[in-house]
Amino acid sequence: MKPTVSLLMLVPLLGATQTFSAALGITLMLGAVLGVFAVCMSPLRERLTGTRALLASLILAATLTSCADIVAQLWFLPWQQTSGLYIGLIALHCVVLEYHDAFREPVAVSFKRCALFGALMLVVGGLREIIGYGSLGRGLSEHWQGLVLFPEGLHLFTLVPGAFVLLGLLLAVRQAWTRRNSVIKETHRP
Repeated sequence: MKPTVSLLMLVPLLGATQTFSAALGITLMLGAVLGVFAVCMSPLRERLTGTRALLASLILAATLTSCADIVAQLWFLPWQQTSGLYIGLIALHCVVLEYHDAFREPVAVSFKRCALFGALMLVVGGLREIIGYGSLGRGLSEHWQGLVLFPEGLHLFTLVPGAFVLLGLLLAVRQAWTRRNSVIKETHRP
């Protein structure tokens, strides 16, 4: 995937994952809109080129995102009020992915990439909630306060700068893990 598309995916990853429930909601909405967009855009891709294809993808993405936003307002209003800005950016994701031919890849590759990104969003949302609030699952139901792990958390991690700190820590862990595995492979050659 091109660096432009990867950087664009940082916006919902860092901004819309304050809690596990927020991450779950935006992941489900992003997956649903991207899936319907890919299905609806596939017959148009062969018939339209250039500016017409871009305009068609823009109109389709805006329509699908608006419909998803209305559904969220009807059934999940508290979540929609906190995530409304990121819902609007889903249309931008659709258009950018279409422009960079991400939907022309095999379905298995696209599905795997979306599943990995969704899992990453859920992990980041869960870690931010655990570190920031001391609980997990807060906001999933109005009758349940979530699984309380400790009474107080570091509230910095519920803000976007805390998401950058957490992402930096996760990248450092990944780099240490891959470096450790490469050293083990080099020293234990038969």
